[in-house]
Amino acid sequence: MSDEEHQFESKADAGASKTYPQQAGTIRKNGYIVIKGRPCKVVEVSTSKTGKHGHAKCHFVAIDIFTGKKLEDIVPSSHNCDVPHVNRTDYQLIDISEDGFVSLLTDNGNTKDDLRLPTDDSLLSQIKDGFAEGKDLVVSVMSAMGEEQINALKDIGPK
Repeated sequence: MSDEEHQFESKADAGASKTYPQQAGTIRKNGYIVIKGRPCKVVEVSTSKTGKHGHAKCHFVAIDIFTGKKLEDIVPSSHNCDVPHVNRTDYQLIDISEDGFVSLLTDNGNTKDDLRLPTDDSLLSQIKDGFAEGKDLVVSVMSAMGEEQINALKDIGPK
């Protein structure tokens, strides 16, 4: 054994998996699923009957929660699908930098400066206009599979 101190880099997720398995037949509308490596929200599920030799199949139509793209997948209902761990956190908006990054205040009083403004035009203009008017804004940040994005805005009144 050595007397050296070992340095470990701390990770926020503590090594937890980004997804968990769930049987395809139990995933419902408005649930989440991973299709083609992307976290998606299920908008439609249809189940076909079993064939002569086969399993019932689930046909999922889902929308990528970050890009808004529509994706489809067909999986036997007895097989497992990956389901992403999706978290939604609210942060207070402090500042918007010229290069498109936002500065957010976390619950414990620290700042979070690594998020870009959203690409959705209506949400982008709401954030910029509200910030320019000096309103106190709270943004909702959705995170899944190592990605984060601002997806909603709440106005909590003037400063």
